[in-house]
Amino acid sequence: MGSAADSSSRHKKDNSRKRAVDDDEVEPTQLEVPKNKRHRKDKPWDTDDIDHWKIDPFPPPPVTSHTPFAEESSFSLLFPKYREPKLRTWWGEITSKLKTVELDCELDLVQGKMTVKTTRKTWDPYVVLKGRDMLKLLARGVDPPQVYKILQDDIACDVIPIGGLVRNKERFVKRRARILGPNGSTLKAIELLTECYVLVQGNTVSAMGSYKGLKEVRRIIVDCMNNIHPIYRIKELMIRRELAKDPKLVNENWDRFLPKFQKRHLKTSEKTARKNAKLSHPQLNNSNPNAIVIQNDESSQSSQLKTTEKPKKKIYTPFPPPQQPSKLDLQMASGEYFLKPKEREALEKKRRLEKQAEKAEKKKSEREEAFIAPPEKMGEKVKERKKKRPVAEDLM
Repeated sequence: MGSAADSSSRHKKDNSRKRAVDDDEVEPTQLEVPKNKRHRKDKPWDTDDIDHWKIDPFPPPPVTSHTPFAEESSFSLLFPKYREPKLRTWWGEITSKLKTVELDCELDLVQGKMTVKTTRKTWDPYVVLKGRDMLKLLARGVDPPQVYKILQDDIACDVIPIGGLVRNKERFVKRRARILGPNGSTLKAIELLTECYVLVQGNTVSAMGSYKGLKEVRRIIVDCMNNIHPIYRIKELMIRRELAKDPKLVNENWDRFLPKFQKRHLKTSEKTARKNAKLSHPQLNNSNPNAIVIQNDESSQSSQLKTTEKPKKKIYTPFPPPQQPSKLDLQMASGEYFLKPKEREALEKKRRLEKQAEKAEKKKSEREEAFIAPPEKMGEKVKERKKKRPVAEDLM
């Protein structure tokens, strides 16, 4: 009995070891497949030649098979007061353009809003969102010849708010001007590289184009308002365009070709050093930047000596610096501390009035400078004119 029990226990141990070995062999194969793709099946119909980004046309169905929507969809948008006269002149054209996609629109001048809504003939459920985008662009300053393109299936729009990205008004105006560039050259470069229409208006930037192009435009605009010049992104887009033409590099990583721009922050000590240098040499700030500085041998040698000289180390002293006199000490020294409160107030008032009088005199003299007439040239006297006249004998 004992031998049979021992043999059965050995057999069980051998089986358990075999199972453990089998599990070790199976586990690596299971780990190779990600957890979220473990139950996926092959799709023989999904081949590489299929373009998943292609937008198929959605023509109107036959009149017999068309069924109207169960509910009416509508969007209302406000528009600024200065756009009212232009919208009134263009509204007939806008209405006729929306009727081509079976949409209806209304213009309310009292409340200052525009409304777009579906009709019983509308067949495309998404076209009402296109109509909403069209009204949004009209409110932001895009003119009708351009704004009608938004009704196309392959064109989308993006209104980028830039007003809240910069707090300082002057800094905001400067950075917004960077988007345009000199004579609109930067904006034209952005439009050519992204194949999008871009309009800078007030506190927003409106863009129209493909989804890929709109993504690039938003990146450039937001980076520009965060103090990264658009020229860096334009350079990157130009390099990407050239790399896309090469069939060998289509499926490779392009990071090694793209420029890497590092933003360098000055330390506080460096900033103060620059400021002190400007204050100590004011003549350098006012001088012509294109001027060539000519130095003598002595001055050049002295400047070299100054640069080579090391700054002297401060001598360490264990004693603290002498204590500065406090406000009370100064008042006691001048005798003001022992005055009565009323007398002290009168003295302070007198000092204040003297300061005000000095400032008033200074401002008055500055104002009067504008009214001082420039020195006039005296007219020529009769004797001087006679001297200038040619004598008759000389003419003969």
